[in-house]
Amino acid sequence: MISRGQSRNPAKRSLEQSLADAAAELPGVDVLVVPHLYDLPKGSESLEKLAELEGNLIFASWIFPRAAHWVLDRNGIGGQYVPTALDELSQEDDQADTPDSEAEQRDDVDRVATLYPRPDREIRCIDLKNELPLSRFVQEIQDTVQPSETALKADSAVTSDDPHAMPLIGGQMLQIDETTSRRWYPVIDFSRCTNCMECIDFCLFGVYGVDGSETILVEQPDNCRKGCPACSRVCPENAIIFPQHKAPAIAGADTGGSDGFKIDLSKLFGAPEGGDDAIATAARERDEQLLLAGRDARGIDDQLKRRQSDLTQQPKDDLDQLIDSLDALDL
Repeated sequence: MISRGQSRNPAKRSLEQSLADAAAELPGVDVLVVPHLYDLPKGSESLEKLAELEGNLIFASWIFPRAAHWVLDRNGIGGQYVPTALDELSQEDDQADTPDSEAEQRDDVDRVATLYPRPDREIRCIDLKNELPLSRFVQEIQDTVQPSETALKADSAVTSDDPHAMPLIGGQMLQIDETTSRRWYPVIDFSRCTNCMECIDFCLFGVYGVDGSETILVEQPDNCRKGCPACSRVCPENAIIFPQHKAPAIAGADTGGSDGFKIDLSKLFGAPEGGDDAIATAARERDEQLLLAGRDARGIDDQLKRRQSDLTQQPKDDLDQLIDSLDALDL
């Protein structure tokens, strides 16, 4: 599956089409090309077609692999994240952890994805932002598929009236063209999320809700204020992703695990200069959006003050000590 980017850049469009054409020539591979998955509205033709997909999936897009996996999950395409050989080539991604391994780093809390396991199908996400030649992307797909003779015979036996067969154009490819508009909303990484509900308490725009099992979800995505990532800064597990944010850590780049990320390093989250920590930055961002909506600013309320105090009282670890030693050098 290829998710076209928001940009109409000719080079990007050429890469998308060339990759689709090359993948469609591989034995046993069906190709689906859709508009930018993040922008698709509920009930769109692309999402209806996605709901029909079965089996393992390779998903190529212009967002980070972790973000891509959970955007798919949000749209009903659940599965087990499987890293690719290209993951370690991403300039922003840390090379060690995947969503599944991050959830295993701390066993003192329950993660939503552990309580409610995703289907067994494998999902591999390819980041087209990697500046690689087309042949390298195609090679990754080819190395992943490696169809056996049995699978090839089964594919050749599928006829056009098979109810589970994907409608094909040009042999093995379906391209869906539908109009979309750019959207902005949070995506939850449930391999990190502990269902603590801090996001629903912090957000004052009705974006978050809970499902029948009292699990957090993004209920009203289009209520989110465009450009505001404040809820991602207050999430204790860094489980909230804004795939289109300019800061890699908010956009879904692998930060090396939720337990290892220091909230006082808020500059990695795109916080402005001035010494504010992530909590203060989030409060300011929320106030800006409240004022734009004609509502009263809230500032750092009691809940955020407690959170800020808890963070500052945590014992220093090796990273804190390293930063203190660098500060002492007065470079």
